[in-house]
Parts: sequence; structure tokens; C-alpha cells
Amino acid sequence: MATPQIDSEPKPPFPPRKLEKPGLEADLEPRPRYQARRYRPAAKLEGQVALVTGGDSGIGRAVAVLFAREGADVAITALPSERPDADETRRAIEAEGRRCLTLEGDLTRPGFCLDAVERTVAELGRLDVLVSNAAYQNRKESIEDVTDEEWARTFETNVYAYFRLVKAALPHLGSGASVIVTGSETGFQGPDLLPDYAATKGAIHTLTKVLAKQLAPRGIRVNCVAPGPVWTPLNPADAGAEPDKIAHFGEKTPLGRPAQPEELAPAYVFLASDADSSYITGEVLAVMGGGTAPG
Repeated sequence: MATPQIDSEPKPPFPPRKLEKPGLEADLEPRPRYQARRYRPAAKLEGQVALVTGGDSGIGRAVAVLFAREGADVAITALPSERPDADETRRAIEAEGRRCLTLEGDLTRPGFCLDAVERTVAELGRLDVLVSNAAYQNRKESIEDVTDEEWARTFETNVYAYFRLVKAALPHLGSGASVIVTGSETGFQGPDLLPDYAATKGAIHTLTKVLAKQLAPRGIRVNCVAPGPVWTPLNPADAGAEPDKIAHFGEKTPLGRPAQPEELAPAYVFLASDADSSYITGEVLAVMGGGTAPG
């Protein structure tokens, strides 16, 4: 009998290595696991089209690949500097027999948010699932270290893009469509080194509940996945993260390790699937390795 997945994912300590922003998954050791080889698809998204921001790496890559395995064509967004990672994601999606559209641009630009949605619809034919996942993060010792520019960049990437993408997508989403956003345990806990990032995640959790109420009459469900620590380029590329902290990232969770992206992706499939979660909207689903969330 195979070792249970809960026991077979990598555990710290990891190499104490930092990445330059935005951080390439190709440079991260150990490489994050996204293939989800134990996952068994059931055609839950057959014939659908999904747009996944930040789909080049990390959670976004794993979500995009599982969506493809479930039968969806997938558009992903990435920064031009993230092209090597995006190319790997595209190859993985195409290996599942689905189409992949790579959209390069900066989600802090309102025009790119609109363009990403419009190009997805124009080139893949429709839009059924929107996943707002891309994020920006830097640790700070004090609120005094957060500049106005840094505060704005974090909110523009994490919150404004979510707001703008939903507005752009609404004309194309019909009944049964799903919007999913990536929140965070930081939105519950308010860690002292992440004032701007944690504030954005709290805003995301609340905005999700508002949108769920507003869009329920249209048959559009809006939900959030709030991960605990996940082994992706986000933290090793955090300018304020010390290499020794990176080496022990996720060690304090009850499971003693960070999640791998492949462990998060099934939650997104569940929330995207009308067959599985048709009565679930406004949910902030905590996937925190044993950490607890309010409520």
C-alpha cells in the first residue's frame, strides 16, 4: 500500500535560498509539486473555459492543470518575466489534451484585467470559471516601513485586480458560473510582519461574501480558498524574508510542513464544479494544515 499523501509531501528544512522577484518556480528547490498524480478526474469541467491569474506557477499552476484534467480549456496570466514558468504550465495543460492561452501583462493595470477577460472569451469561446489568484507580498518589520507605493502595489495586485476582473467577467458569466479567489490564513490571523498583505486578504474575504450575495440571483457562485503556508515562489521571493526562515517555512503548522500546490488545487475544482458545490457560495474555505480559522 502506498504511503498516504499527507505523509509523503516534502518537509522542512529546505535549502535557505531566496529568489529575486517575482520569483520563478523553475529556480525553487525543492520544486513545488503540482502534478497531483493521485488525483482522479471525473469530467467535472468538461467543455468549460477558465481564466486563472498567476497561473504560471504555485497554486495557480496546480489549479490550471487540474482544471484541464477535468476537461476545461484554460487561460493563464503571467508577467513577461515569468514566461519560463508559464511555458511549463502551458505544456502541462496541453499534455492533458486541452487548450491553453497565455496572457502576459501586469494585473495592476486596469486595462490588462479587462483585456485578459476579453481575450479569453475571444480566443477560447466563453468563460465559465474565473480564478483571481495572483498576489504580491513583502514582509515588513513595522508599519513605518510600508511606503505608500508599496501599500498601493499590494492592494492593486491583490484586491483591485479581483474587483476589476469580476466586473470585466460579469457580462460573460452565465448561471452556473463560478468565481474563486485566493485568500489567506493571514486574513484571519493578522501576522505582524505582513500588514499590507494581511489587510488585502481580509478585504478579499469580505468582498467575496458581498459579491456572493449580489450575484446569487444570477446563479453565479463566488467563493474563496484561504490557504495556510504553501511552497510556492511567493515566500522565497519576499524581499523581507530571511533565508533561514524560508528553510523552515511551514514547520510550525500541526502537520509540520507547508502544503504543496497539488494539495490546494482540488479545493478549487470542488468550488468550480456545479455538480459538487452548487449550494455553496460566499464561503471562505480554509486549507491550513491544521490551523484554525474563525467560525
